Amino acid sequence: MQRFFIDERTVLRPILDIDAGTLYAVIDAHRAHLRRWLPWLDSARSRADILMFRKRVANQESESLGLTRVIERDNTLCGVVGFNRIDPLNKKASLGYWLDPAYEGRGLCAKSCTLLIDYAFSDLALNRVSIAAAVENKRSRAVAERLGFKLEGVQRQAEWLYDHFVDHAMYGLLRREWPGPRTSELAGAGAA
Repeated sequence: MQRFFIDERTVLRPILDIDAGTLYAVIDAHRAHLRRWLPWLDSARSRADILMFRKRVANQESESLGLTRVIERDNTLCGVVGFNRIDPLNKKASLGYWLDPAYEGRGLCAKSCTLLIDYAFSDLALNRVSIAAAVENKRSRAVAERLGFKLEGVQRQAEWLYDHFVDHAMYGLLRREWPGPRTSELAGAGAA
């Protein structure tokens, strides 16, 4: 199973069964914060729910239809990043991510996405990666823009978020627009 190294302290790795309790604890501790933007919080109510999620993403990966990784820094799980959907026929993928708020503002999300985008274009031979972010989610939109994604439009009432609809800013990035990893911190980083 593919692992990606950002640096000597940070790895993107598959979710394991033993991670379920820890990942659930991170989600539960920050439920109010994450609930602002993530529609699946109500379906993550126990360690068993995280185990079901792990099984679902593992099956998706075995069929080459997704790729999900935990972000682990200094042996601490601090978020998740992945291709929620890979469409091999049309050579495109949809990228999603979230972080424990204690790890926001450190560049971890952008670096994690950089590795997966590079993998998508070089190893998976995809042509397009997209990101959908709630219009008001400034942090998520900033990640997309920092990575060179182009705002392609706004999809009105794209997602039901517990008790209301939110509009999505739709971002896209094509392989020909991707220069590859661009930060000195990622020099020498890659898959193993």
